[in-house]
Amino acid sequence: MTTQPQPAHRRLVIVVRADPVICGHSGEARCLAEVALTRGFDDVRILTWPLDRLEAAGLPLKPLDQITPYSPGITVERPDPVGDYRVPDGRWTAGLTGRLVELFCEDVPTVAMSLYLSPHTVVIDEAVRVAREMGHDRVTTVAEAVGSDVTNIVRTCVEQGRFGAAFQLLSTYLRADHCVAVSQYTKDLIVAEADKLDALHGTRFGERCRARIGISYPAVESSAYLGLATGEVDAALARRGLTRGGYVLFLSRIASAKGLDDLVEAYAGSRAAQRVQLVVAGRGPQEADVRRWVREAGLTDRVHLLTDVDDAEKPALMAGSAAYVLPTRAQPEFVETFGIALAESMLAGGGPVITCATGGVPEAVGDTAIIVPPSDPAALRAALDDVVCDWTPEQVGQAKLRARSFALQFDREAVFDRLFARLEPAFVQVA
Repeated sequence: MTTQPQPAHRRLVIVVRADPVICGHSGEARCLAEVALTRGFDDVRILTWPLDRLEAAGLPLKPLDQITPYSPGITVERPDPVGDYRVPDGRWTAGLTGRLVELFCEDVPTVAMSLYLSPHTVVIDEAVRVAREMGHDRVTTVAEAVGSDVTNIVRTCVEQGRFGAAFQLLSTYLRADHCVAVSQYTKDLIVAEADKLDALHGTRFGERCRARIGISYPAVESSAYLGLATGEVDAALARRGLTRGGYVLFLSRIASAKGLDDLVEAYAGSRAAQRVQLVVAGRGPQEADVRRWVREAGLTDRVHLLTDVDDAEKPALMAGSAAYVLPTRAQPEFVETFGIALAESMLAGGGPVITCATGGVPEAVGDTAIIVPPSDPAALRAALDDVVCDWTPEQVGQAKLRARSFALQFDREAVFDRLFARLEPAFVQVA
């Protein structure tokens, strides 16, 4: 009997703020991990933070008992910190780095990907350096930058004249085998801030970023949104006391940059408020503010704040909406660098998307959304009234089809294959 050769052992390691964090990039990591299992990777690891650290950081979190399980073959690791109370910070990054070193020293051909440069790219970079010093060099690295890497680190350093941290972050990013950004807007933002740094210090970060950074849009599990049965959607809505087409939906992080104050003000004075309810779904630092705005506007019977929406319920809420609204605006601490939830709603076939051309949003929606100026409740109110009260069923149906067709490019398999097409030559060399 001829023994069949065993498939090559290949590993993918993703370092990210993973579930239960409510963040589009935690979902992106899950999508890439799941696709990797169908693309020849037989060991997929997601390295992330212990639950108590995520809670202490104040990040918005999903209910732990409502997290969708990962497929067999995907292992989520939350390395314990290294050191004791005498190390005031860095204990958890030391834990992540140490675990990565252990994985990289196993001589398994590995792709190591970071989502967020700080600190995830930093810990991969350090672990690779140590592994190579130990004689192990079978790792290909991918560093994916998001907008907050720039607004939170590089831009702040430029404004404050603290060039050291900016040098460190950009140098680490550019040492990765492959550098990508989640949108062209994000790349342009990185390059612009790098150019400012170069003008001040005579460095060449801007030139190097222009040459090296590619674009890899966030991956979305389209099957979760395309295969929704009518009865499944109706049943999910009924559990919330909702009906299909009977509400306008906001589903995102409840934070200032998302423009919820503009949405509540626009809805309060709209004709649409007489026809549909407003559902605000998510978690975030402005939950108490939303409750207050709704109470002051006298809308407590028309606006529903849902803070416990899980991954399984989200597609149904999107599919049943009369419109999906995200009036995002640029703020110093945050700019929407893509808008994953926009693409998800478009795939779900819900009501037309109403949003703002902020940051990378135009790349997420193309010409399929109703665009209003940011921080303009009057324009937002007019768009709501137009879509909810004046559009014909034919207009709504055509808008749904165009939006879904555009959003299919963000399907997780398509995104994975485009990303790994650029990696494959280097990965084959180490395999």
